[in-house]
Formats: sequence, structure tokens, C-alpha cells
Amino acid sequence: MDKERTLVIIKPDAVQRGLVGEIVSRFEKRGIKIVAMKMVEVSRELAEKHYGIHRGKPFFEPTVEYITSSPVVAMVLEGINAIDMVRKMMGKTNPQDAEPGTIRGDYGQFIGRNIVHGSDSKETAEFEINLWFDKKEICEYTRIDEEWLTE
Repeated sequence: MDKERTLVIIKPDAVQRGLVGEIVSRFEKRGIKIVAMKMVEVSRELAEKHYGIHRGKPFFEPTVEYITSSPVVAMVLEGINAIDMVRKMMGKTNPQDAEPGTIRGDYGQFIGRNIVHGSDSKETAEFEINLWFDKKEICEYTRIDEEWLTE
């Protein structure tokens, strides 16, 4: 099985509520490897590029305003089937529909403040990772527990 990389953004509501450590810890405990991480004050330009697919939709402007309102923590996570695994851990986009035990189900209440973002496909992950990180910011290493996490 091939390893995948995905972008995860810990959004302003989670940063402001002091949930960064808890969210990072969940991914690490699951065995997903962090290969890049930084706190970012998101520019309007970056936000508009990131959410560009939604330009013209009613939620585009509020989403851009929200993501630029406070720092976020952007991460590149790596693992086998990482995209699907991370999305399952995050829970449904609307926290009111997310299962308890998921990040959104445990910490979110409303779709406009849904705690985290995760890439939804390999193509999206590649685009988003290249948008948020320079190649030199992404580390290549082996976690000491990797041999115990996979078959």
C-alpha cells in the first residue's frame, strides 16, 4: 500500500478555543505522521485561492472572512490511506451531523465553525499542500513506531 499525504487545517475556532494540542494528539495517537506543521495568519489571497472552487457561492465570502480572522495551524499528514482516515476522524462537515468521537462531533456545533479542514481527494491534497507549503518545509523521516502500525 502506498502512503498518502493530506492537508489538515486547524481552523480559527479551534485555535481560539485552545484545541490545537488535542487535535494534533488524535492524529498522532492514530499513527498518522506529521511531516509539516506551521501556524499561519492566512492572507485574503491565500484564502481565496484555497476556497476558489466555491467562488460565487453564498458561503464563499463568509468563509474567507472566517479563515482570515485568526491564526490557523496547517499540517501535512502522511500515512497509508491517510485522506480517508483523516476525513473519518474529522467527521461530517456539519458538526450537528458528525458522530460523537469524531473531531467535529466532539468539538463543533455549527457548519460555519467546524474546527478542521481536510483534503477530500488525492488531487485536492496535492493542490492544497502545494498552496500552503514549500517543498523544503515538508520533512522526510521514519517514525520509530511505523513498523508496528502497518502489516
